[in-house]
Amino acid sequence: MNNIHELTMRRYLPTFTALQCFEASARHLNFTYAAKELNLTQSAVSHQVRNLETFLGVEMFKRVGKRLMLTPQGEGYAKDVAQNMDALEASTLSVMTRSQPANILNLGTLPTFGSHWLIPKLADFAKKHPEIQLNLETGTEAFDVHHSNLDLAIQFGNGVWPDTVAHKIVEESTVAVCTPALLDEVTDLEPQDVQSFPLLRLKSRSSAWLDWMQAQGITPAGFISGPCFEQFDMLIRAARAGLGVAVLPTIFVEDELESGELITPFGGPVVSSNAYYLVYSQHKSGDDNIKAFRDWVLCA
Repeated sequence: MNNIHELTMRRYLPTFTALQCFEASARHLNFTYAAKELNLTQSAVSHQVRNLETFLGVEMFKRVGKRLMLTPQGEGYAKDVAQNMDALEASTLSVMTRSQPANILNLGTLPTFGSHWLIPKLADFAKKHPEIQLNLETGTEAFDVHHSNLDLAIQFGNGVWPDTVAHKIVEESTVAVCTPALLDEVTDLEPQDVQSFPLLRLKSRSSAWLDWMQAQGITPAGFISGPCFEQFDMLIRAARAGLGVAVLPTIFVEDELESGELITPFGGPVVSSNAYYLVYSQHKSGDDNIKAFRDWVLCA
């Protein structure tokens, strides 16, 4: 009975070497190129392909003049083999590169905050905590630290999220910026003069211009419209390109303001009602790796 069970459990598959040789030959449509890729001889690759054809009982290739071509059966089988080998390679690499789970922190962050504020500081965290592997995931929507693979996240808001611990990392102030060239040598501008220029907008901050105008004591002259962008990085580039005036967090344009590439001719910074917070689920508050990152980022 054991022998019968073993026979019924055996997978009906050709050898992996034969599949490798077939897949490479199907991509190159050339046994010689496939052999170079696999570090085999041309005759060895050809032999493995013939073994596969014998096993399947179907021809995979045909020759048209001096060209090697896939048969219809070979073309369909090649796609299936390539997809399955890609999946197997991805799984293999995942296992090979996976660190000990206890040493991994998965952090969600807003794209521009991550690239402009966080990443330039991360070398210091890596130096102080070489035992922790920090993986970053970006997104423009609120992160779910309760039902996802994220251990913690950097959110923008008022610091109140259900069943979540939140630590304020940095407050936000915004400025209305543009290139000097956009002003065409006009000087002595007042905050209300901004409405004479194209107003660049961010999709996720629909009230940014209204909030800025209210803080500056400006009554909007009409409906606020202008080019709209998906992310802060795009909005910054648009302002730098001279497309108009943008309301931007000061921490994202510090370099441009220092160099003079962008200027603030319509008034000083306006403090936002929200800020950037480090957040994580309450049930993870005792995690040593989270504590290490929390202590570091609050001093960064």
